Amino acid sequence: MDIFVKPTSENPSRGILKLGNKTYPCALGKGGISFEKQEGDHKSPVGKFGLRSVYYRYDKLDKPIYSQVPMMALLKEDGWCDDPNDATYNKAVMLPYHASAEELWRDDDLYDILVVLGYNDNPPVTGKGSAIFMHVARDLEDHEFKGTEGCVSLKKDDLLELLPKLTTDTHLEISA
Repeated sequence: MDIFVKPTSENPSRGILKLGNKTYPCALGKGGISFEKQEGDHKSPVGKFGLRSVYYRYDKLDKPIYSQVPMMALLKEDGWCDDPNDATYNKAVMLPYHASAEELWRDDDLYDILVVLGYNDNPPVTGKGSAIFMHVARDLEDHEFKGTEGCVSLKKDDLLELLPKLTTDTHLEISA
């Protein structure tokens, strides 16, 4: 069963995520969505993407989580290379790293659960965007739906509800 995401008409950084007959509010890139995603444009890419893996903060989740998508506990040294000029662009790296890389072990809750989307990864194209994830949302409780850097984000409880339904055959499709 695939996941479908569409922006809402009133705000390009707000969206509706649908899995089966259930819908969830979500946040998209601060700049909305793009058919021509570029590194740093703050837009979520339009397209259909496989689910590569799930990272989780074992120290911040109350109960074990389950998914048929490969799962890995996050380490403090985990990072994701976002330097378009590096050979490991849009790939997991260990920190400290010699090029620009995003820290996955964060002080906030955004990456407590992180689903790696198969965007620009086979092979990565320089400058087409990196670190596109489905992760925990910021400020959804007050319905501000603050946008992401280009990811899809949901309330933590909603993401935990989705995980057991996901398989290696599941795709996330972002459409206009």
